[in-house]
Amino acid sequence: MKLLNEPSLLLLTLGLTTEWSTAFQHQTPALSRSSQAFVNSELAASSNPLGVAFGKIFQPSSSSSSSSQTPSSFSSKRLCRARALVKSLVEEDKCFSTDEGAIAFGNVCAINVVYEDCFEPQPIVGKAAVTEYMLDKVAKRKGSGDTRIDRISDGDTACGFAWTWVTEKEEGLRGTTFVQLNSNGEIQYVREIPEPLFKPGDATKSLLEAITQDAEPRPKPDYKPKSPTIANELAKYLFIDVQGADVSEAMRFFDDSIVYRDFNYEEALRTKDEVQTFIEDFSFPGIEFRPDRFDDGIDSTCFTWDVCLDGQEDTIKGVSFYELDPESRKITYVRDVPESAMKPAPLGGLARNLRPGLGVFQGVPIGSRPGGK
Repeated sequence: MKLLNEPSLLLLTLGLTTEWSTAFQHQTPALSRSSQAFVNSELAASSNPLGVAFGKIFQPSSSSSSSSQTPSSFSSKRLCRARALVKSLVEEDKCFSTDEGAIAFGNVCAINVVYEDCFEPQPIVGKAAVTEYMLDKVAKRKGSGDTRIDRISDGDTACGFAWTWVTEKEEGLRGTTFVQLNSNGEIQYVREIPEPLFKPGDATKSLLEAITQDAEPRPKPDYKPKSPTIANELAKYLFIDVQGADVSEAMRFFDDSIVYRDFNYEEALRTKDEVQTFIEDFSFPGIEFRPDRFDDGIDSTCFTWDVCLDGQEDTIKGVSFYELDPESRKITYVRDVPESAMKPAPLGGLARNLRPGLGVFQGVPIGSRPGGK
């Protein structure tokens, strides 16, 4: 067994180790009629006459969103094929709780799809392997409970959704999933991360400071101030252009009604002052935030990222969901989910075995966390 030094133990506590899982083989039949009917109806509601589902696959728009258009008018006219596909699979076919739905999910995957479930030690690669994996996920739920979409971004080529495991009377495990389509409208990439059951809270900052204590400050990036009002462009501005160079610049994009849920903590942040303190607390040398994939959402957006720590080979994988107020175009909701270190996480694995419908040891009354808050 590999012995861990102090930094390695700290990394384990924070969920910073990345490993990968095995693949399986299985054949995939067609998307179910109920799913196809749901998607066709949603796409037909668009003002774009070409917004239909062709042969169970969705053709993403080749044009990117433009910040010169008003978000409300643009969002009402554009197609959201990624969102339509995900909603159909999760809500209509119930791909996480029924065999039929799991098979339907596999059918709309690309032949070389990558499903990065960060609860597992390895990604699942390939259409047949992902179908088998989805069937295995259904089997492990043991016919108990379903997955509820709490929030979903209005993405066309990609989207993300915040979810909760629910039973008839309780709700439990929460998480976020990012889904990206290829040019043929097939699912090309998925990253799914459940909340860690052990949340270190304020100890996170102390542990990170201990790991990066010898890091040298880097020059702050130069950026041109902008005022994006489209969700995905706002996220790119904050995490590609500004990169934490100016906390006050980031804070002007948060609405007074902000609810910021970081799953390193038990409770959400609910004021701008709390959010500012949180950002300032993690603004020290040795931490590099690397955004990876963004969806093209207008009113809300989801994106994947890695956090790199000075002197460490492993990274923390994560996914974030941002939602804007329709009027102010400022951020009203954030959900950040970091991966766990050990895969499967011991507490998470035990909870799923004991309560397969909820995925946690103790659920809360159904409806007590509106919007997954």
